[in-house]
Amino acid sequence: MLFIIDFDGTLSVKDTIDDMLEHFADPSWEDVERAWVDGKISAVECMTQQIRMVKADNITLEGFFRGIQLDATFLPFYKHISQFAKVAIVSDGLDHAVKVAMRNAAMPDIPVYANHLHFVPEGIDISFPNKVEGCAGGNGTCKCAIARNLAAESGGPTVLIGDGKSDACLAGRADIVFAKGSLIKYCEKNNIPHFKFQTFADVLTKVKTWPKEMPQKTTALLA
Repeated sequence: MLFIIDFDGTLSVKDTIDDMLEHFADPSWEDVERAWVDGKISAVECMTQQIRMVKADNITLEGFFRGIQLDATFLPFYKHISQFAKVAIVSDGLDHAVKVAMRNAAMPDIPVYANHLHFVPEGIDISFPNKVEGCAGGNGTCKCAIARNLAAESGGPTVLIGDGKSDACLAGRADIVFAKGSLIKYCEKNNIPHFKFQTFADVLTKVKTWPKEMPQKTTALLA
């Protein structure tokens, strides 16, 4: 079994990128965001433009990353599922932000797949080591490709835990979906079976009801 866990707004309490932009970027970042939401630009174009708007020194940004608040119920959830499943944090956010936040919160060393942050004079830049040409979601980190590769190694069903637009494509392909935020609306609109959650305590409660032997129709586990 494989758990693919989103970071921004899922494992982190707030959307880390939006919070960073509100603190350190020109307000016009919101115009870029609207263009992405409206489908006028891709996620990669959106992220590239927004990240380059961030103006702060390394020390200030490192302090911001250390201050990212995580879902306090994640650790007991992880301790339970890591006994029988492979776990990966897969984010269309920034790898360095995820790793600093996890380390500062004394979280386990979980594999992280995300866009790469580069420090540059007076700010940051971004590159996309997990980009896949033809990604249906147009994301910098293709969650479908990563899930497919990891699932081939782990075997069993794939479980997605996410909250937003970057999770939408994988939601239609995962065996089990836990959704919050705008991902709920997407799942409802596209008739994708899902379980609504607010914290990882909700997810843990549901997972603990699953039988040791997975049934063939894994969507039944969300009933």
